[in-house]
Amino acid sequence: MSRAEQPSRRTVLAVAVAAAVAGGTGTATAADTTAGAESDETSGRPVDNRAWITYSDWRSGTADGTRAFAGRRPGVVIGAPAGTTEYTDPHTGTTATWEFATWTSPVHTLTVPATEVIASWNAHTPAGTWIQIELKGTYSDGTVTPWYVMGRWAAGDGDIKRTSVDDQTDDKSSIWTDTFAIDDPSTGLRLASYRLRLTLYRKPGAKNTPTVWRLGAMGSDVPDRFTVPASTPALARELIVPRYSQEIHKGQYPEYDNGGEAWCSPTSSQMIVEYWGGRLTKEQLAWVDPSYADPQVCHAARYTYDYQYAGCGNWPFNAAYAATFKDLQGVVTRLGSLTDLETLIAAGIPAITSQSFLKEELTGAGYGTSGHLMTVIGFTAEGDVIANDPASPSDEAVRRVYKRREWENIWLRTKRYNASGKVVSGTGGVCYLYFPACPTPRQRKALAAVGVR
Repeated sequence: MSRAEQPSRRTVLAVAVAAAVAGGTGTATAADTTAGAESDETSGRPVDNRAWITYSDWRSGTADGTRAFAGRRPGVVIGAPAGTTEYTDPHTGTTATWEFATWTSPVHTLTVPATEVIASWNAHTPAGTWIQIELKGTYSDGTVTPWYVMGRWAAGDGDIKRTSVDDQTDDKSSIWTDTFAIDDPSTGLRLASYRLRLTLYRKPGAKNTPTVWRLGAMGSDVPDRFTVPASTPALARELIVPRYSQEIHKGQYPEYDNGGEAWCSPTSSQMIVEYWGGRLTKEQLAWVDPSYADPQVCHAARYTYDYQYAGCGNWPFNAAYAATFKDLQGVVTRLGSLTDLETLIAAGIPAITSQSFLKEELTGAGYGTSGHLMTVIGFTAEGDVIANDPASPSDEAVRRVYKRREWENIWLRTKRYNASGKVVSGTGGVCYLYFPACPTPRQRKALAAVGVR
C-alpha cells in the first residue's frame, strides 16, 4: 500500500480535484494558452495539462546557461553554466559545490483555475548531475506565490538523495510532497497561472550534463463528491502486461519504505515499463540479493524512493523513473471516467491508477487501503475492470477482475468514509501514464482525448 495519508501529504487527496464527469463521459483537458498548444477539443473540463516538449517549446522559455536542442526528442542541456552554488544534502549532511544553469517556462494561464497542481518531468541525469523543478504562480486575487520546490531529482542515488521538500507555505497554499495545494479551497481562491523553473546541476568543470526532454504540470479543480456518475461500458480488450506482486518482497530492503509491502507504486511502474519493452541489465541488478525473485521490483523501489517522503509513492518520481528507460515518457494526470481508460486501452496504453477504499467496497480485493496503486490493463465483455493488482500473494495471482461500478467510484471520488466512520479523502482519478517517446498516430489521438500532449 502507499503512504497516501501520512501528514506530509494530507491535503494531496483532501482537496477534491478529480475530473467532473457529466454522464460518465468527461475527459481531461489539454487546453493551453501558451506557445505550442494544440487545438483544444476538451475545453471546459476541470483538468489542465501543459507540457514543454518540442524544440519550439524549449526555445520559448528563458534560458540562463541552458541550451535547447532539436532532433527526434528535443530538450535542454547545460550550455555555458550560469554560475556555481553549494548544496547541502539534508539526508546525508554532505555539502558540495555544483555548476548550474536554469530554464524558466513562459507563464501558463490555467484554463482551469486550480486548487492543486502536480508537476512531472522526464530527464537523463548521468553520474555527477541532478535537477531541481520549481513552480511559481499567480493567484486569482492577483497575489503571487514564492518559488516552490516541486522536487530535487536524480535517476541514481550516488550524488544526491532524490527528495521532496516539506514545510513550504505562504499561508495561502502549501506543497505536500509532490503537490501544490490551495490551503482552503472554500474561500474561492485558486491558482490562475504559473511558471516552472528547471535548474540543471553538474560537478564543476565536468562536461556531462543533465538532459530534460519533458517538463509540465497538471492543474485541476472540481467539487468534492462521495459518488460519481456511472459510465457505460464500451470496450472489451485486455493488454498483456507483466505481472508482479509487491507482497513477495515483504521484508526486503526495509530502508526503502519498510520493504515490499509498501511497494505498490514502483511494482506497478515496473509492470508498465516492461510492457513497453524496458529492461534492466544484469549490471544494474547486481546489487540485489540473488535469492530474491523479480529483482527489478527491488530496483524500482530503490530508484523511485523519496528520502523526505520516506516512501516510493511520490507520483512524479515514478513517472520520471519510467522515463529513464529508452524511448519512454511518463506523466502524472487525472482522468474523468472509465471511458477515458477505455480510450487508452483501445490504443494499447495501460494506466496506473490510485485509489483508496474499505475492504467491503471492492469485491474480491480482500483488503482495504488508505491509498494504493494498481495497473488497469483492460475490460471484460461486461465492462468490468481487469487490473494487475500488486497487492496479491504471488505473481500468478496479480491479475484481478473488479466490478466496474465499485472500481469506478473508489477511483474517482474525492471523499469517503474510513473504517472509523470519519470523512477522509479519496484519490480523485489520479493516474500515471507511460507511453512511447514517439507515439503512433492512434496513441497520440488517444492521449489527446484524455488531455495529454
